[in-house]
Amino acid sequence: MAKLYFNYSTMNAGKSTVLLQASHNYIERGMQTYLLTAHLDTRAGEARIASRIGIGAVADTFRTTDDLFARVKKRLQNGPCACVFVDEAQFLTRSQVWQLARAVDDLNVPIMCFGLRVDFLGELFEGSAALLALADEMREVRTICHCGKKATMVVRRGPDGKALREGAQVQVGGNETYVSLCRRHWRQEMCDTPA
Repeated sequence: MAKLYFNYSTMNAGKSTVLLQASHNYIERGMQTYLLTAHLDTRAGEARIASRIGIGAVADTFRTTDDLFARVKKRLQNGPCACVFVDEAQFLTRSQVWQLARAVDDLNVPIMCFGLRVDFLGELFEGSAALLALADEMREVRTICHCGKKATMVVRRGPDGKALREGAQVQVGGNETYVSLCRRHWRQEMCDTPA
């Protein structure tokens, strides 16, 4: 039975590496996969999913206006597809997560979404919130804070190297912009002293 999966973490935990490895496992066994990533993330180039360790693959892109049920249905009409992989799933809209859930239920195709859980202010992304509500299975991809504890939060640094406490939720960036931290060190960076 097909399921909707949400694999989540902070920045630099290896989500794209896990996605690419899982897709490779299907392909190695003679099965086809369908890869999607957010149109606005071009760090690895247009229409490409890439990992910091150097592996990558071509992918279709989605915008917030796309009907992903229709996209998955069209892909299935063009030939067999063992699994759909969605990178940067935090950028999905709530409606798109419902469309993916419908594709799982009605088209019987497993869909594995990979994305951030929270933004640099500790708030859920729209896509992540919907996936936390609707996914059949959730898995945390873990990374660590500089102190060795599990990192669950991320700070966005400004040009001066200090943690930003305001700004747009979406700003695409990597190690030069974001640092994953445990909650305690995130609070310290955000100048939130305990009461």
